[in-house]
Amino acid sequence: MTAFKTAESPFKSDNTASNMCGFTLMNNQVGAVIANVLSRLDNVAVTQLPSMVRVDGQGRFDVVYADLDEEAGEEEGWFDAAELEENMSTHYGRMVHLDDRTIMFANPEDAAEHLDFDLKPVS
Repeated sequence: MTAFKTAESPFKSDNTASNMCGFTLMNNQVGAVIANVLSRLDNVAVTQLPSMVRVDGQGRFDVVYADLDEEAGEEEGWFDAAELEENMSTHYGRMVHLDDRTIMFANPEDAAEHLDFDLKPVS
């Protein structure tokens, strides 16, 4: 009788830090505008899928609202955090909304100053 060995699963659990953050967007006109702008960043990969757009960044990336206003040909102030949230279906990493941008952080320590998160141990 021949013994068979099962291949190691590519989906096994791995708790090491990936240094990645990102989100998925609806594949609509606004999602396309966001994807176009973010695809120009060196540390961001945009993957077009039939029903959504996946945005993956390394370390940190900023979604600058003024850049999205310009790309869409809209007046200043058209794009904001609510517009991003409406077109985003899920995200990973830390997300911080500011008045003029949304910042995505891969590591919570990098977002500590924005999240009022104290990194000093309590004695």
